[in-house]
Amino acid sequence: MSSPLPAYEKLGAFYLGRPYDATTKETEPTPLLYDAKDLTTHAMCVGMTGSGKTGLCITVLEEAALDGVPALVVDLKGDLTNLMLRFPDFKPEDFRPWVDEDAARRKGATPDEFAAQQAELWKNGLASWDQDGDRIRRLQAAAEVAIYTPGSEAGLPVSILASFAAPSAAVKADPDALRERISTTASSLLGLLGIDADPLKSREHILLATLFDDAWGRGEDLDLASLIQRLQAPPIDKIGVLPLESFYPAKDRFELAMTLNNLLAAPSFQSWLTGAPLDVDQMLYGADGKPRVAIFSLAHLGDAERMFFLSLLLNQTLSWMRGRPGTGSLRALLYIDEIFGYLPPVANPPSKAPLLTLLKQARAFGVGLLLATQNPVDLDYKALSNMGTWFLGRLQTERDKARVLDGLVAAQGGPKRADLERLLSGLAKRVFLLHNVHEAAPVLFQVRWAMSYLCGPLTLPQIKTLMAGHTQDAAVVPANAAAAASDGKARPVLPPDVPQHFLPFTGRPEEGMGYAPRALGYARVHFVDRRKAIETSETVALLAPITDAGKSGVDWYEAEEMESFDPERLESEAEFDGSYGDLAGTVDGKALKRWEKELADALYRSRTFELFKSPSLGLTSRPGESERDFRIRLGDASREAADAEKEKLREKYGKLDARLEEKIRKTMQRLEKEKEQAKGEKLQSFLKVGTTLLGAFMGRKTLSKTNLSKAGTAMRGVGRAFKEGQDVDRVEDDLETLQTQREELHRELEAEIQEAADRLNVTDEGLETVAVKPRKSDIDVRLVALAWAPVRANGEAAWQ
Repeated sequence: MSSPLPAYEKLGAFYLGRPYDATTKETEPTPLLYDAKDLTTHAMCVGMTGSGKTGLCITVLEEAALDGVPALVVDLKGDLTNLMLRFPDFKPEDFRPWVDEDAARRKGATPDEFAAQQAELWKNGLASWDQDGDRIRRLQAAAEVAIYTPGSEAGLPVSILASFAAPSAAVKADPDALRERISTTASSLLGLLGIDADPLKSREHILLATLFDDAWGRGEDLDLASLIQRLQAPPIDKIGVLPLESFYPAKDRFELAMTLNNLLAAPSFQSWLTGAPLDVDQMLYGADGKPRVAIFSLAHLGDAERMFFLSLLLNQTLSWMRGRPGTGSLRALLYIDEIFGYLPPVANPPSKAPLLTLLKQARAFGVGLLLATQNPVDLDYKALSNMGTWFLGRLQTERDKARVLDGLVAAQGGPKRADLERLLSGLAKRVFLLHNVHEAAPVLFQVRWAMSYLCGPLTLPQIKTLMAGHTQDAAVVPANAAAAASDGKARPVLPPDVPQHFLPFTGRPEEGMGYAPRALGYARVHFVDRRKAIETSETVALLAPITDAGKSGVDWYEAEEMESFDPERLESEAEFDGSYGDLAGTVDGKALKRWEKELADALYRSRTFELFKSPSLGLTSRPGESERDFRIRLGDASREAADAEKEKLREKYGKLDARLEEKIRKTMQRLEKEKEQAKGEKLQSFLKVGTTLLGAFMGRKTLSKTNLSKAGTAMRGVGRAFKEGQDVDRVEDDLETLQTQREELHRELEAEIQEAADRLNVTDEGLETVAVKPRKSDIDVRLVALAWAPVRANGEAAWQ
C-alpha cells in the first residue's frame, strides 16, 4: 500500500511554505496554502537578486504541475530550465552533471564529492519541509517538462512560420483584438529588422499592417516568403486615400523587401523556420492530453530577438485563450521571470499591448499570469494595480519599496501603507510578504524547499544534453493514395453527361508530370440519435482509382479520404500541359449513376460517428473533438466540479460550524457565570459559618437555639456552594464535548473534500465510446465525377 499523502496535499491548494514570525525568526508548524483559483487574478513577484524570487516562482510552477495545470514559462536568464532537474532517488551521480565545479572548488571538494553533498543537502532540505522522493515522482507523473530554444537547436526548436497564419475566428470576430494582433505582429517583425516603427507614423509599419489585414481578412496565411512577394507586388492600390505609389514607391518597398529577404536568407535565421510550430495548445498539452510545462529559454537571444519571440508568443496565447470557454478555475499559467523592459510605464514595445490585454481579460478564461521583476519602478502602474496577489521579498532601494507600496495601496481593498512598510522591513532570504486580495490580511512566510535542483542558469550545451532523446510530437503526414503514372496519352473524349474536374495543383509543373483518372465522391452524412441527444453532420470526400468502369468500376471502401476538401477549388481546365492516364473501361452517365449508388451504400455501411463519454462526469465529447481535446476539457470540468463541490461542502459545514461556535460561546459564558456564582456561594457560606461560631464562643458559653439555627443555615450554605461547584464541572464537561464535536466536524470536512477530489479525478479514467450510424435516408450524395489528379513522373501524387 502507498503511504498516505501529507496533510498539505489538498484540492486546489498550493503548498508554498510556512508562516514566518519576524520576531523569533522561525516558521510556524502549519503549512501556508495558496488557493489555485486566486492565480486567475494574476500575481507579481518582486525581489532583489538573492531574495529567493526564482525559488518561489519555481515552487508555484511545481505546485501547478502537481495539480495538472499546464504552464508557459518564459525563461530570460536560464534559471527556469532547472525545472527539469528532478532526482527522486537523490543519487550523487544524478546531480553530478549539473553541479557548479567552481562552487565545488571554493568548498574545497572534488566535483564528485560536491555532487554527493548536494544530493544529501536536497534530500535533507526536502525532508525538513515534509517532502520526499515520492512527491517528486508524483510531480514527474503529473506533467511533462519541455525546453524550447527559439533560434537554436539545443533544445526543441520553434518555427515562427505559423505565427503569421490567419488568426482564429474568435480573434477575427473581435475588431480590437484583430487590430492589436496586426499591430503587434508588424511591430515585432520590424523590431527584429532593427526598425523602431511608430504604428501611426511609420510607413513601414502601416504597409505591413495593411498587408496582414488584407491577407487575414481573406483567411490567407502568410510567411516571410509570401510577405516579401506582397511587398514587391501588393494586392492593394491605395493606403488610406493616397495611391500606393505615392505613399510608398516601389523602389523603397524593394529595399524593405531586400531587408526581409536578407533576414530570411541568413544561415543564423534558419533555425527560426524549423521545429515545432508556435502552437500554444500543442505546447501546453502533449499528444495524449497530458499537461506540459513548456519552458522557452531565451537567454541566448539578443534583445530584439527576445522581443520578437515574446510578442509572437503573447499573441498566440491570446488567440488560444479566446478560443476556450470561460471558467472560474485555473486552466493555465503564463510565467515571465523578468518582466523589466516588456511592460514599461511610458514606452510601448510590441509586448506591452498583449500583456495588458491578458491582465484585463485572462481571468475570465482561467489563465493566470505570474510576473517577476527586480525593478518594480520600471513597470506600468496600471499593470501593477491589476495584480491580485503580491509576493514581496527583499527590495533593493527605497524607491522600489515606494513603487510597490503605491501599487498595493491603490489596489481595491489594499492594506494600510504603514502596516506594509513594517512587514517589509528586514526580510530575510526566502522570506516573502504575501498580499492576496482574496484574503483578510497580508502574511509573512518562508518558501518551502524546491523539488527541482536549483543549480543556476544552464548553458545551451547543458540544455542540449538535458533534452537529448526528447523529440517534438510527431507530425501526422497523410499517406497519398497510389497514383497511376501518366503514360503520355492525350485527354480522352467523354460523353457530355460525364462531369470532369481537375484537382488543385500546388507547386510548379515538373517534367513528365501528367494526370491520373480518379472517381471523386462528395457527400453529406447526417447522424441522429434522439435518445442520446446527438445530431450532427459530416461531409465526406473520397478519391478512388478506377479499376474497371464496365463492372463495379470503383471500390469506395478502399478510397482515399480527402481532408479539408473544398469543391469550390475544383478546376474545370488543366493547370499545366501533361499527358493523361488510361481509363479502365467505359466511363459514361450509367457508370456514374452506379458509382453514386455504390457510394451511398458504402457510406451507409461503413460510416459511424463516434464520441467519447466520461463515465464519472457523464460528459460526452463534441462532434469533431479529439480524445486529447476531450480529456483536456474533462480536466477543466473536473476541476470546476471539484471547486464547486468544495465550496458547497464549505458552505454546508460552515453552517454547522457556526452553530457549534455559537454553542461554545454561550457555554463559555455560562461557565464564567457558574464559576462566579460558585465562588460567591463559597465565600458567603464560610463567612456565615465563621460568624456563627465566633458569636458562640465570644458571646455565650453555651449555644442557644438561635445560634444553633444560624449554624444550620450556614452549613446549608456550604452545601449549596458544593452544588454550585458541581454545576461548574458539568458546564466544563459540556464545553469539552462541544469542542470535540467541532474538531470532528473539521476532520469530516477535510475527509469529504479529499473524497470529492479523488472521485472527480478523471486523469486516468477509461473513456466509453458512443457510436451512431446513419440511416439510408441520411446519405446526401452531392457530387460524383471523374477527377483528373496531377501526378509526377514517378507516379507520386501532386494534388492538394
